[in-house]
Amino acid sequence: MRRAVCPGSFDPVTNGHLDIVGRASRLFDEVIVGVLVNQSKSGLFTVEERIDMLREVTASYGNVRVESFRGLLVDFCRAQRATVLIKGLRAVSDFDYELQMAQMNIGLAGVETLFMPTNPLYSFLSSSLVKDVAKWGGDVTSHVPDLVREALKARLVPPT
Repeated sequence: MRRAVCPGSFDPVTNGHLDIVGRASRLFDEVIVGVLVNQSKSGLFTVEERIDMLREVTASYGNVRVESFRGLLVDFCRAQRATVLIKGLRAVSDFDYELQMAQMNIGLAGVETLFMPTNPLYSFLSSSLVKDVAKWGGDVTSHVPDLVREALKARLVPPT
């Protein structure tokens, strides 16, 4: 079985993330969306909330599942019996960082990294930017699934 991991914090999941997950789901028998648990960062949404949102917005893909992990990504890949990581690249600056990570991951555990260029519609999109726009009352309708937009609205009250 060809199994891949698509890792991230997904705080929150964006349409750019979903584009990468959807495209990966056509290439692999199973795609595991790995939600990083990072104790040194407090997210807008809890890990459980992110997992719930991701499970709902990826439900239409029969071969995608969502799990959380902590620690080394390669250890998560080993536990999931996945030999490939899927990473979306928005810009050349993403590549600089991701290449170093890919080289470390193959050296540590033989885990390959597949870089997928982001759909140009989402090349500027990041979870941080979405949160910032939503915080100030901006419309993020075209950037996140409706479920996420509503969760952002409920969580963030625009400053007065």
